Amino acid sequence: MLTVICETPGTLRAETRTKPVRGAGEVLLRVKRVGVCGTDLHIFTGNQPYLQYPRVMGHELSGIIEEAPDGSRFQAGDPAFVMPYLSCGTCHACRQGKTNCCQNIQVLGVHRDGAFTEYLSLPEEFVHKAEGISLDQAAMLEFLAIGAHAVRRGQVESGQRVLVVGAGPIGMAVAIFASLRGGIVTMLDTRQDRLDFCARHLSVAATVAIGPEDAAQLSALTDGVFFDRVFDATGNPKAMERGFQFVSHGGTYVLVSIVSSQISFSDPEFHKREMTLMGSRNATLEDFETVLAAMRAGKVPDAALNTHRLTLASMPETFADLLNPAAGVVKALVEC
Repeated sequence: MLTVICETPGTLRAETRTKPVRGAGEVLLRVKRVGVCGTDLHIFTGNQPYLQYPRVMGHELSGIIEEAPDGSRFQAGDPAFVMPYLSCGTCHACRQGKTNCCQNIQVLGVHRDGAFTEYLSLPEEFVHKAEGISLDQAAMLEFLAIGAHAVRRGQVESGQRVLVVGAGPIGMAVAIFASLRGGIVTMLDTRQDRLDFCARHLSVAATVAIGPEDAAQLSALTDGVFFDRVFDATGNPKAMERGFQFVSHGGTYVLVSIVSSQISFSDPEFHKREMTLMGSRNATLEDFETVLAAMRAGKVPDAALNTHRLTLASMPETFADLLNPAAGVVKALVEC
């Protein structure tokens, strides 16, 4: 089977590997679509801290069941999606139902080889039927579920003012599900093309470009109160620190992005506002189900989000093109 490996930062290589044999308790999946995530781009550029090379990237995937165990809920030919966070089920976090922050987590494409290949054998518990949606949609569930999880963590309520900092795919996912909860969403980013995309396709209330007047603009949008809920999806330490100033008194700040550095903030301001600070990591099955329901109801602009397509075989030659801001990539799908 064809497999694409990231050997070292900046180098992808295609090779032929042996098709995996289905293990006990596993299903064999024929991979059909893989979404390219910011994590994959970071691995390619050498900016992913939790990884050893070489690595087969890819964790946003959908496919067709090839083989399943006797008595399985699957049959050959069933369309499926995968929860790529392989949790242990026994650690303190898992016992609380917080499988997204399992202490022994193995993420496909990061801690173990992922989906840029033609077949995967995976534990059945992490594979789910993709009923009522297309394979393209199923491959976009994971990044959207991260946004849905962050919004659930932040407990966004109807009528609340919501600021999303960072208009990449994760920030867009946050905006979609904050809006579906009735939040009044403003997007803040450096890239005008991304802000225009959000205004055109995500029905956000306002967009603000980062610059000398952005704080004044955000203040004016909220009558000087700023935002009930602020979500950072930048992956930039300075942006994450700056976001504290945009949280209203009594508001909540949710850090969706992660960086390999220390984050500091003004303790007097934090206490004066009685601010709530939260981390948001990955997603749970509940969040995937939230996205599934929204997709089936036609409430997710997935066709617009899927701006680019490439094939598995073409990846070594074309993958680097996705890094070019001029290409206008939001979500690229790889066809296997």
